[in-house]
Amino acid sequence: MLNILVVGGGAREHVIAETLAKSGDICSVMKNRNPGIARMSKEFLLHTETDVEVVREFAVSNGIELAVIGPESALEAGIVDVLKKAGIPAVGPDRAAARIETSKTFMRDLMERYNIQGRVRHRVFDSLEGLKEFIEELGQVAVKPVGLTGGKGVRIMGATEQLRNAEEAVDYARKVLDKKIGGESKVIIEERLLGEEVTIQGFCDGKIVVPTPAVQDHPHAFEGDHGPITGGMGSYSQPDGLLPFLTQGDYNTAVESMQLTIDAMRKEGTPYHGILYGQFVITKHGPKVVEFNARFGDPEAMNILPLLEGDFAELCMDIAQGTLEPAKVRFRPRATVCKYVVPEGYGVRSVAGKPIFVNEDAIRSTGARFYYASVNETGEGILTTSSRSLGVVGFGDSIQEAEQMAERALEHVSGEAIFIRHDIATPPSLEKRIRHMEEIKRGPG
Repeated sequence: MLNILVVGGGAREHVIAETLAKSGDICSVMKNRNPGIARMSKEFLLHTETDVEVVREFAVSNGIELAVIGPESALEAGIVDVLKKAGIPAVGPDRAAARIETSKTFMRDLMERYNIQGRVRHRVFDSLEGLKEFIEELGQVAVKPVGLTGGKGVRIMGATEQLRNAEEAVDYARKVLDKKIGGESKVIIEERLLGEEVTIQGFCDGKIVVPTPAVQDHPHAFEGDHGPITGGMGSYSQPDGLLPFLTQGDYNTAVESMQLTIDAMRKEGTPYHGILYGQFVITKHGPKVVEFNARFGDPEAMNILPLLEGDFAELCMDIAQGTLEPAKVRFRPRATVCKYVVPEGYGVRSVAGKPIFVNEDAIRSTGARFYYASVNETGEGILTTSSRSLGVVGFGDSIQEAEQMAERALEHVSGEAIFIRHDIATPPSLEKRIRHMEEIKRGPG
């Protein structure tokens, strides 16, 4: 049995730890005491994941033989570089390769230099000079900080409850520049992409990308795709690895963009070992790249890892050592639906510090699984924080079966200040996305 370190304390890391625990002993480092991770860890350290020297010391003292990194903030801090120097293989890119997520300018420039398909029109600004004119040239745009914002920094012109016109787009760009949102006084203006968003995650060993089933996340806080953009309220996948509106051709094209990106990074001298998260919009002209992330998605990891067959720890070691074999990566043909339990006000001003009650045995009896997220286990019980609290995942031979299982499981979660977006993966929600994609494909341009 390997001694394996999991870095991070959210639901993504809970499902990573659960999957690895089948073939290894788990140690963990996390900011808050996640009860699910703590329970399965033989040792754990409550500490910020970006303090990489402390993480290294903990790993060395516990004889860690493999590390799997959850959050992007730790990757940006150079955790993989530090662990490698200590002789510990890690699943996650080093600091230079992690720029595929931590610097949107690096990602866009790389795609341009290597003529990678799926590019979008864009410009980077460090002042307002020429910015309004470029917005008017593109029409509708997306305004993005260049650095990390926890998935909450992007504003889209023309989207519901976001930027209504060019003036509001300029105002938000000014805010990004003035407040250095994302860590730098720079902002990216990109063409707005019309279509349906899709996530494809891939295992990468520096040379190849082995893709996983496609997933669709729901970033808006409220039902009907309204409200602020959040870290993700839930997600779903279907048994054949596609989605109700996603063709095999578009899936293959998106995966090819991911492989070309990995090829480019190897040529740049920054080979990519880890999980590559590709976020795409399926447009009339095929998949376009919204962004690449340098780790599993949250919630998307909860859709994928429970379906993984074989030895995940062995796959992780192959990723780290550059010996990944595509034939080893297999997934059970099942649909999944994940729905998040979040504190009231999440996405605006969360009600934190309130108890959440989870009847774990009752959830298991439904056939669903649950993953603790950003909660804190104390002597008073399990308390909410300002971020998401619990992911519940249902399974089935169809999306409908999986959605119904998730809803049955959610009946066993309670609290005085929690919220759930119940419309995720329901028939009306799926039909809305199918119709939207049909309209996009028929549309002009």
